[in-house]
Amino acid sequence: MTTIRIIIADDHPVVREGLAGMLAGQPDLEVVAQAEDGAQAVALWAQHQPDVLLMDLRMPGMDGVQAIEAIQAQRPSAPILVLTTYDSDADIVRAIEAGATGYLLKDTPREELFRAIRAVARGESVLASAVATRLMTRMRAPAEENLSSREIEVLQLVAKGNNNRDIGKALHISTATVKTHLIHIFDKLGVSDRTAAVTAALEKGIISLD
Repeated sequence: MTTIRIIIADDHPVVREGLAGMLAGQPDLEVVAQAEDGAQAVALWAQHQPDVLLMDLRMPGMDGVQAIEAIQAQRPSAPILVLTTYDSDADIVRAIEAGATGYLLKDTPREELFRAIRAVARGESVLASAVATRLMTRMRAPAEENLSSREIEVLQLVAKGNNNRDIGKALHISTATVKTHLIHIFDKLGVSDRTAAVTAALEKGIISLD
């Protein structure tokens, strides 16, 4: 029997220990390391080269998506399974575009989690049913409503109260580019101001507030 070596990355110790204890009950699954943030996940990945990395998204410092991008730069198609509580379009799209192999929610039944880990170790993609539904809905949405990943990032920062200058600094783009993105966002959502855009995006599940 081949053992699947796993790293768990989550900033909550209770979650990490709970997952480790759960996985320890499976004879073919072995947790070789635990990371409390994205930077540590990247370092431990390089050290252990696991068969699967279980990755949370929202962590201090380097978040899950940034860690996925860093690991994928080292090893394209690295087997990374996102395990998070967040299911907004913004989170899903960022993670999948960064290179995540799978995306599950933390309310996933344990047997489904075990199957997903084994599938990702085999190189297969896995999506929670709710996530797959959101992606299908997004793909089928009218083109004018389908925001790009960068537009979603801009809108997410708008929702957090950032002005154009702050958004530009956060995304390393000019203020003029931010304004251009906002014009496209307003047009696609059929709104005329920032507040209406945020409200529409929250209603459609395009973005989420922590």
